[in-house]
Amino acid sequence: MTVDTAVIGLGAIGFPVALALYRGIPGLKLVAVSAARLDVAAKQLAAASIEVPVLGVSECVARAALIVECVPPPAFRAVAETVLGHGRTMITVSGAALLDSPELVALAERTGARITLVTGALLGLDAVRAAAEGQVTRIRLVTRKPPLSLEGAPYMTANGIDVASIRAPTCIFQGSAREAAKAFPSNVNVAAALSLAGIGPDKTEVEVWADPGVERNVHSIEVDAGSAAFSMSIQNVPSVENPSTSSITPLSVIAALRAFTATLRVGT
Repeated sequence: MTVDTAVIGLGAIGFPVALALYRGIPGLKLVAVSAARLDVAAKQLAAASIEVPVLGVSECVARAALIVECVPPPAFRAVAETVLGHGRTMITVSGAALLDSPELVALAERTGARITLVTGALLGLDAVRAAAEGQVTRIRLVTRKPPLSLEGAPYMTANGIDVASIRAPTCIFQGSAREAAKAFPSNVNVAAALSLAGIGPDKTEVEVWADPGVERNVHSIEVDAGSAAFSMSIQNVPSVENPSTSSITPLSVIAALRAFTATLRVGT
């Protein structure tokens, strides 16, 4: 059985995912794509020799049972409401947007839709989920990013922080994962995913550093639980198309798609 699949959003995440689907992921078939500019998307697909229709969001949802959501944060709610309202399965990396829209989970429950928040640019969520089945004392995430990748984030704008003026490693934010998701909706989806895998968005601690000494997006996790204590760190190469996104993020989505119909699945 083949699952008809559509990709909505063709940016730094969506386009590599669409290309992988078109080239072939067992059990899945790319039947449509959508983007904010349909004309631009059509040219993008033609240049890559991807022969699938470019449609509006509603038309994509009508054609596909599985939707891969890859749109910018401001467009997330409208797309998710359409997908989940039709009872479809949605794969997304928009953890921050999900935290800001808890009613979408309730909508999915009513319609029979499913939401899969993929790991994205983080690591170790299997261990975090396992630890959270027992007692967890603390989960902390420290994110270090090149200052330029934080430019335009709501927190930076609201506080008048000029990324060009940051000459040394600077902690610019400390708070909960929920607060971080609102402050940096395009930069810390990892914090949202970590919190949802573990002890929740209000108990998960987050620090965000702007560090001109790093060229990669660095995420470090510390977990203190009754079953285990562990720390992990990952250094992600920023996407050329969008420095606020890590290059591993679309690969994480592709891995999740391969697992969707796989006979053997590795990991929790």
